Amino acid sequence: MFKRIVNILVLVPVAIVLILMSVANRQSATLAFNPFDPSDAVMSLTAPFFVFLFMALMIGMVLGSLATWVKQGKHRTRARDNAHEAVKWHTEADRQKARATELAKIPALPAPDGTRA
Repeated sequence: MFKRIVNILVLVPVAIVLILMSVANRQSATLAFNPFDPSDAVMSLTAPFFVFLFMALMIGMVLGSLATWVKQGKHRTRARDNAHEAVKWHTEADRQKARATELAKIPALPAPDGTRA
């Protein structure tokens, strides 16, 4: 419930700001991909300015997510290695438990003086 309230408190203002930016930046803008001839129509894109803002936002989110994923790779590797190690030790513990149960079924040997231990 708390997470939902926090999401609402964060996402609603962000949505309001994005809507206001979209309404305020409706005029056309041209993005030229040819630095030597900016008037080249083949290498340019004309769209409302808010489209470029949203594209920049999405590209930034993707690059940030990718950078975070790469940065946390060592933690994922360590967690995977620890999981394999845990499985190995659980298997060994089960094997030793089965061996101990098997050894417990063998009757005790008599003491050397003839009395039972």
